[in-house]
Amino acid sequence: MPWKDTCPVDERMKFVMDWERGELSMSGLCRAYGISRPTGYKWMTRYTAGGLKALHDRSRAPRHHPLAVSPTVEEVILAARYKHPTWGPKKIRALLEAEDRTQSWPACSTIGDILKRHGLTVPRKLRRRTPPQRRPFAECNAPNTVWCADFKGWFQTLNGARCEPLTITDAHSRYILRCQAMTNTGYEPVRSIFEAVFREHGLPHAIRTDNGSPFASRGIGGLSRLSVWWIQLGIVPERIEPGEPQQNGRHERMHLTLKQETASPPARTLRAQQRAFDRFRDQFNNERPHEGLGMRCPAEVYSPSAIVYPQRPRRGEYPPGLVHRIVQARGEFYWNGHKVFLGEAFIGQRIALEPLHGRHWLIYFRKYPLGLLDSREHEVLKDKQAVKACVRLGIIPPPRGSSATLQSLLAAASVVGEV
Repeated sequence: MPWKDTCPVDERMKFVMDWERGELSMSGLCRAYGISRPTGYKWMTRYTAGGLKALHDRSRAPRHHPLAVSPTVEEVILAARYKHPTWGPKKIRALLEAEDRTQSWPACSTIGDILKRHGLTVPRKLRRRTPPQRRPFAECNAPNTVWCADFKGWFQTLNGARCEPLTITDAHSRYILRCQAMTNTGYEPVRSIFEAVFREHGLPHAIRTDNGSPFASRGIGGLSRLSVWWIQLGIVPERIEPGEPQQNGRHERMHLTLKQETASPPARTLRAQQRAFDRFRDQFNNERPHEGLGMRCPAEVYSPSAIVYPQRPRRGEYPPGLVHRIVQARGEFYWNGHKVFLGEAFIGQRIALEPLHGRHWLIYFRKYPLGLLDSREHEVLKDKQAVKACVRLGIIPPPRGSSATLQSLLAAASVVGEV
């Protein structure tokens, strides 16, 4: 004989049916079902008031939650989210605390639950992540130590105008120094933007960029006219490795937020797009808290540089014993009556040459070694050719890895001095 399945609700229904038949007293009926008389009367009272539906189990959840978020506080949280659609619970809580420190605001997890309940969050797609690379930011320990610059990918405004956003940030504080809508990436307009930023905020020690124009070139040393100008001002140009945007990760993360809040969708005209950039910059610097800054805003951390932008770049001075040359109008300099091409980025600049072994001379621009001059062939050896020549001459040991540069190898071998 199979076992009969039963449940408490079925037993309660049988109990009240037996009671209505009146064959047993309440005491006898409760003994038959193995329950106490108060329990029996409780189920009869429920049945009389609500019928069979009242015999089902009721929720044991408390009707009142002393720590529940009040509707007023929930409305304030939702209003902050609607005002800042890309902000998460941590930033929203930091904003609310800054506006009203007398209020006890919910935890970040509770704010996240509120946003999720109202359909204001989008679950992130799980993906495998690589370990973060901290090396490019190891020395970004103070404002103006390193600035980051890049062009956010171009797009069209609604009237068809091309917009090339140029962004400049301070790597330590995340402070956006400039977000400029431009129509091209030429040297002259980009230099004018940097001049305005230098006059307003002073000079950094280094500027980190990618390997694109106008920050870099395929010429000797990878230097462009813009990076040569930076070197004249005493700024060290830093370039990330090709295909490694995570080495400039803080700047790239800002670009994502910039796109979400200003270019999705784009403005109607280029001027309207610039106004959107200005609003974003003001909010990013003065309102948006950053977890990496202890939930402070960039404006609370950043301060202008003590290095003032000079009216005229200082002239490069070289130590005694070096031969000086001026790069002519076509990027050439004269050596023993022959023209030697160096690069158009150095037109009008003074370079220096240091004798090494035999026919080879090390070419400097300020303190940067550019390459080797083969005085017999009257040509400049650059990049890998210069490294191979230095290894062959015994000046440096064979490099490890393919990303080693001539400057880093010579510095490691104590060949490069303070020129």
